[in-house]
Parts: sequence; C-alpha cells; structure tokens
Amino acid sequence: MSGNPLGNQSGSASENTQGSTSGNLPESRPENGQAANARPAQGRRTAPGNRSAHQKMPPARLVRIVERLRESVFRLHQKMMPPPVTMLELITAGMVSQAIQVTATLGIADVLADGPRTPEEIAERVGAHPDGVNRLLRALASHGVFRADRSGRFALTPLASTLRSDAETPMRSIAMFTNAPEQREHWSYLLDAVRTGEPVMEKVRGVDVWTFFEKNEELAGVFNNAMTDFSNFTLAPVTAAYDFSPVTSVVDVGGGQGAMLAAILARAPRAKGVVFDLSSAVAGAEDTLRAAGLADRGSVEAGSFLEQVPEGGDCYLLKNVIHNWPDREVALILRNIRRAIAPGGRLLIVELVIPEGNGPHPGKLSDLDMLLLVGGRERTEAECRTLLTQAGFHLDRVVPTASPLSVLEASPV
Repeated sequence: MSGNPLGNQSGSASENTQGSTSGNLPESRPENGQAANARPAQGRRTAPGNRSAHQKMPPARLVRIVERLRESVFRLHQKMMPPPVTMLELITAGMVSQAIQVTATLGIADVLADGPRTPEEIAERVGAHPDGVNRLLRALASHGVFRADRSGRFALTPLASTLRSDAETPMRSIAMFTNAPEQREHWSYLLDAVRTGEPVMEKVRGVDVWTFFEKNEELAGVFNNAMTDFSNFTLAPVTAAYDFSPVTSVVDVGGGQGAMLAAILARAPRAKGVVFDLSSAVAGAEDTLRAAGLADRGSVEAGSFLEQVPEGGDCYLLKNVIHNWPDREVALILRNIRRAIAPGGRLLIVELVIPEGNGPHPGKLSDLDMLLLVGGRERTEAECRTLLTQAGFHLDRVVPTASPLSVLEASPV
C-alpha cells in the first residue's frame, strides 16, 4: 500500500505497535468498534531501533531538490510521450508491483546474495519453474530490479538488494504485504470507498480490519514485519532532522515496542522517557530499551490514549498515529495530551503531511489506504493546524525530514 503499508495502524510499526513479537493483537476496543490504540504486533526478527536509527542521512533540503528534479524529469517524460502510452504505463504499474511481491515471497534476492545465478539455479532453490523465473526476472530487469548478463544469469541491483532479508533497510516484507492477495482484494473495493466515503472492511470481511487480522495470523505476521521495516526505515530521518537534545522527559504515545523512544533517548542523553500503549503492544518495549542500554532511562506504561496519557512530560510524541483516526478521535487524543503536558512542553506529530500542488507524494496514496481500510486520513498542514488549534495547541513549525515524513512541532496555549 503506497509506501506506508496499511499506514501503520496505531503508531508507526516496531515502535508504535499493537503487540509484542509473539503476535498479540489489540486487546480492547472503544465503543464505536474501532481498535483502541492500534493494530497488530510487529513480529520483528531483530531488535528494533538498531542500525537503521544510526544511518547517516542526507540533508532534507537536498532530498527535496532531488525530488523536484525527479518530478521535472517525470513531467518531461510525460510531455514527450503520447498520452495513451503514458497512461498505459500507469495502468500496468500494478503488474510491476505484483512481480516484485512474487520475488519477495520466493526470496529470490536472498538466493542471489552470493552472486549471479541462472534461472534454473534460482528455480531449484526457491521451488519454482525455471521458465517462470526467467520471465519474471526479465520483466523486472527492464525496470532496474535485477540485472541479466549476456550468459543469461541474473544478479542483484541496488533496487533488488533492498528485497534481501538482511538488507540494511529491508523492503521485502513491505512488498509482500502491499500485494498480498487479501490486500489486492481490499483495493478492488476502492470504488465503493470513494462512493461512500467509508472504509470497506465491514462490507468485504464482515469485521473491522483489526478483527480480520486476529483471524488471519499469517497475514498479520506479514503485516507486522512490514510495519516494523517501514518504521525502522523512518527512525534515522526523524532523529536526524529534529534536535531532541534539549528534551528531558519524553512520552511516546502509541509507542509500542519502543524503537522510536530508544532512538530519541540515544540523541538526548539527559532525557528520560516512557513508552505508552496498550498492554499487548508494549510487551516487547522493555526488551527494546534494555537491548539499547537504556533500561535506566526508559520505562513502559500501559493504557489507551483515547482515555488518558501519562502526565508531566515536556515532549509528547505521536508518530504515525493520528492518520489512523477520523477528526473526532484525533481531537480526543490531542485534548488528552493537552491536559497532561507540562507548561512549556512541546507536542511532536510525525506524519506524511500532504503538500500543496500536484507533485507526487506517498501521503496521497497512503490517504486512499486510510480511506479504504480504517476510515482515517493523511492530512495537509492546514488540516493539522486546525485540529491542533481546536485542542489548545499552536502549530509552531513543520520540520521536513530526509524521508516523506515531517515533524509537526506544537506548543500548548
């Protein structure tokens, strides 16, 4: 699903999860039938908040320049090509995504980690047909994913390497979930969501998305891993873009397994912090903090942010939380934080803020995902400002990051 698979249902993946690595799911729901804080557990294979949080990030301004150049090239390409040809490329783009999902599911990138192999060799190792493998990789090689040499062997490219299980920033689980058969079926009901303005899960599955995951453990596991990988992908850009060093008391609201808090505490040596989420979600948070050597500065507290949040923090964090909720619930969450925040404190909201204009941005597709599955939405800066003002906050600034995410900094008024 558009860069942000299912959009991270309570928080932002490994740090904003809805359960432990054992795969626990939401334990309680508000009266309206939606999940309380969040979504399924992450099922992470390695301790979150490790190497991804320490990657060196390019300046956000440089990234924006590159993005504008890429958009200009794309627009030029469109102008040079007949409109029907360009439209055909857009129509068939889903086939490329599906082909990537197949290679991710088969684990082909792992097979090629040691060097090029023939289709026959690859097929033998992944349990597939040689001709099918050849045709699959040939199609993807035309898009820069894998590379064929003159002898007919296929090798990894930088793009294909992101599909390795041990990649520094792995995309494999994200590819597997985004085009899982169940997900494709959900997206086939986009027309219904657009017509009604309502999520389609009740119609398609008879239950909300969280109950559906509870009943489909295999898909939930793929989702959990995808959310973890997406979260770890965003840790370094956020901590590099925002200066956390002055912070002394952090409350990571919807913080799940604590990867985000661990990354912040590593940047703020004087700070202490608490991970706050449902009890099923924070089951792995103590392990995360302990593994990062932060058990003496980080703690864990269970509860629902729809009811209350821990009091007295000078920095409250909502990372990929509010996009899962309609405005009414977002207002409730923000008011709960407003009552708890210390005088002079700050609220940080990390989200895919939709920019003005017609340029591409992952938030625009993720927004459709939110509409389709959970009834939430990605928001513009103006929409976020309105919600904050109504809850008693002033939006002070929006800090861009080297990722599509932005950090909205607000202060109580």
